[in-house]
Amino acid sequence: MTTLERNPGMPLDLGWVYASRVNLSAVERRTSTLTKRRSVKKDWQAAWLLKAITMIDLTTLSGDDTPGNVLRLCKKARQPVRTDLLEALGMRDKNLTVGAVCVYHRRVKDAVEALQGTSIPVAAVSTGFPAGQSPYQQRLEEIHESVAAGAKEIDIVISREHVLRGDWEALYRETKEMREACGDAHIKTILATGELGTLKNVRMASLVCMMAGADFIKTSTGKEPVNATLEVGLVMVRAVRDYYERTGYKVGFKPAGGIRTAKDAMNWEILIKEELGDEWLTPALFRFGASGLLGDIERQLSHHVTGRYAARHHMPMA
Repeated sequence: MTTLERNPGMPLDLGWVYASRVNLSAVERRTSTLTKRRSVKKDWQAAWLLKAITMIDLTTLSGDDTPGNVLRLCKKARQPVRTDLLEALGMRDKNLTVGAVCVYHRRVKDAVEALQGTSIPVAAVSTGFPAGQSPYQQRLEEIHESVAAGAKEIDIVISREHVLRGDWEALYRETKEMREACGDAHIKTILATGELGTLKNVRMASLVCMMAGADFIKTSTGKEPVNATLEVGLVMVRAVRDYYERTGYKVGFKPAGGIRTAKDAMNWEILIKEELGDEWLTPALFRFGASGLLGDIERQLSHHVTGRYAARHHMPMA
């Protein structure tokens, strides 16, 4: 993964935060163009889907996760597409892998061992994922333990109450302390946008987390009733753009939850290309949080190569 200068954060600027405005109807009009007017076909579509694979955080976050489940996931991360399809697509020797493997803290060690010899980082969901309601010091300690176990990325959950109560100082202080607890590991701040009430709150929370030093801002845990939507994504990526224009630092963006189809992935890629530019379409600055997305992308690539859809059992996890 390309190394970028990390976002060091900045002092909390409440004037900038409170100046946030979001026009819902304009947001909806803009995002409707992504699903109604864009069409990418044939070889171009295959190229976009291969690109999407490199930006997937291949994820398992279930109560029944076991070392065996994680091992299978990591094998798929190492070789996300069948060899015969890669051969047909001219990608056999390109070392195609996903962007990261994302697991609960308890499974970090299993994932690190399974990915030895690769450059695929392990991301840990920490800080009382998904609700973020565990005691604060316990949440910080969980970050330290995940980093010690080998996690290179930490996906934290913010305290939604800070946003809902408008306590931006508390959100800033908490995120900054969690960023410091991560050390050299990159921090992704999960906003749980489906629980923040308004798009204005989403923009304000995005700005505060970036001011506190977030390397990525992420839409959702995947456990909320409403997860990643293009409307939320538009508001967040425009906050990312505004932050870059003001500070010169690039912050990544990660939509997560409900992204299951190749078409979904391409809509998100087009959003990033049009709003932030090609430089953001790399694993260093854009990720999908997904578990089932890779399977559908592989089926679409199979259709591109063979002209027919393969049965799902031809696209096993490992």
